[in-house]
Amino acid sequence: MKNFKISLLLTYLFVSFTCFSQAKKKIAVVAFYADKQVSLEDVGLSGVSSIADLQNNPDFKLDAILKKYHDAFFTEYAKKFPFDLVPESEVTGNPTYQAYQPTIKTGESLSRFTSIEGYKTVTGVWGKQDEKDMLKIFPDVDGVMFVYVTFSLNKGFGVGGTATTKMQAFTSITLYNRKAEKVFSINEHANSKKTGVMVGGVPVMTPEKILPMCESALTELMEDLGKRIQKIVDKSSKKL
Repeated sequence: MKNFKISLLLTYLFVSFTCFSQAKKKIAVVAFYADKQVSLEDVGLSGVSSIADLQNNPDFKLDAILKKYHDAFFTEYAKKFPFDLVPESEVTGNPTYQAYQPTIKTGESLSRFTSIEGYKTVTGVWGKQDEKDMLKIFPDVDGVMFVYVTFSLNKGFGVGGTATTKMQAFTSITLYNRKAEKVFSINEHANSKKTGVMVGGVPVMTPEKILPMCESALTELMEDLGKRIQKIVDKSSKKL
């Protein structure tokens, strides 16, 4: 009987240790946003902000298409991660998080970004300070994650004064551990099926023309990401 009790105790301790060691880590998504400033570098107009001043145009709204990406991220992509995501309400409902003033580049404005409701526009890509601050705000998590989307107009087909353009959507999903060290950064992009036009070497940049191209590009990106994210995550999961 004594040996049986010892055996039972050892079995219990082994099972408990195994369950503890296999417990999933917790990650807080602290940013989910899109940049409204469409890059024109590929069409040779980098820095010509007067052509693509979409960030100040009230008709250029990325909220709906960003929400589709957000929903796919939390309902589909999140299942592929080897860790659990902290419920969004625990992040966005944190008073310290809501009071946080993100770091931005000199001369930049937060008006160029569209964030999912409740999220602060914490870029995390312009230095280490935001990452460290987020880890202080959420001391009980094993890491913090930043998700963002950018768009750029790319050359299509055509010669002379008239040519086609395509929109490229790019996303970054970056995870930092408790030491504010980068664990992995998933960087994926895709081109839109919808096209635009350039007249006299200048692209048509109205919200009515550009927004459907952005949606098309992000849709293609989401489909590609859904197919590839498991393989990408498997390569990086050991770093956490």
